Amino acid sequence: MWQVVGHEWAVELLKRSLANGRVAHAYLLTGPPQIGKTTLALNFAQALNCQNPEGPCGECLSCRKIAHGTHPDVRVIEGQGGTIKIDQIRALQRQAALSCTEGRWKVFILRQMERATTEAANCLLKTLEEPPAHVILVLTASEADALPPTIVSRCQVLNLRPLTAEAVRKALQERWGVEGQRAELLARLSGGRLGWAVEAARDEAILRRRDELLDDLMELMGQGRVERFAYAQQLSRDTEAAREALDIWLSWWRDLLLMASGSSAEIANLDRAEALREMAGRYSLGQVRDFIEALRAAAWRLEHNVNARLTLEVLLLSLPRG
Repeated sequence: MWQVVGHEWAVELLKRSLANGRVAHAYLLTGPPQIGKTTLALNFAQALNCQNPEGPCGECLSCRKIAHGTHPDVRVIEGQGGTIKIDQIRALQRQAALSCTEGRWKVFILRQMERATTEAANCLLKTLEEPPAHVILVLTASEADALPPTIVSRCQVLNLRPLTAEAVRKALQERWGVEGQRAELLARLSGGRLGWAVEAARDEAILRRRDELLDDLMELMGQGRVERFAYAQQLSRDTEAAREALDIWLSWWRDLLLMASGSSAEIANLDRAEALREMAGRYSLGQVRDFIEALRAAAWRLEHNVNARLTLEVLLLSLPRG
C-alpha cells in the first residue's frame, strides 16, 4: 500500500531495511519540489508504525492517523515564514525525549531542511549525533549540497529523480481520473513532479497563473529598461512567486531550444506549440542558450537569498528583445 508513484528503488530499499531490522535513525530525501519526498516520508512512517506486519496497510488506525496528520508520534515540521527556526528544533528534542504514545517509533519529518537557520541546523546536529533509540528523523531538501556536510554525513541519503512524463500522465489518469489531453499537458509541464501535476489538476488557478506569467514574458520582450525594472520590482516582493516565474520561463526557453535545434524531444508547453515554432525562428541557438543560463543563475541566486530585486533586474536586462 505504498502510495509513492515511481521511486521504486527507494521504496525497495526502505522495505528491505524494515524487513532486516536495520532501519537508520536519520534519512535525507533529496530532489526537486513536489517530486514525492514528503509522500515517501509519510509512507515510511506508516510502515514503521503500521498495525499490520505487512504494512503500510493504509487502513489500520495508525496508518489513517498518519495520513490525516493526527498521529501523536509522527510530526511534520515545516518552516515558519519559510524558515525552520531553532525553537522548532528544541521542541522536537523535547518531544523526542519522551516515550512513544501509540506507535513503535517516533518519526519527525523536517521538510525543506535547506531553509533552516544556521542555529536550527546546529541544534539538530546534536540529535543526529545521539538520537534516542525510538526516534527516526527524515529530512527533505532540494539537494544534499544545500545542507551542512555535518548533517548530510549523519543521514542515509536517497536522491529522488523526476518521473517520466509517461509515468505522470498514467498516474493522473488512473489514480486521479484526469482526462487524457489534460493529463498529457500537465505531465509535460510537470517536469516529472507528480505533486505539482496533481495540484494543478485540482486547482485551475495554477495553469491560469502559468498563462499570465508566459504572457508577461512575451510582453516584456517588447518593452524597454523602465518597464522591465518596474516588473522586476513588483515580482521581487514575493520570492516564492519569483521562483515560480523563473521555473515557468525556464520551461518555455528549454522548449525554444528544442525547437530551434530541431530536436525530436517532446516539448513541455504542448498547448503553445505554434507560438513556440514562430518564436524559435527569431533567435539564434546562442541567444537561447545564453538566456537559459541567465535563468538558471537567477534561480540559484534566489534560492541562496541573494537580493531578489537586483537578481530579477539583471535577468530581465538580459532578456532578448522580441
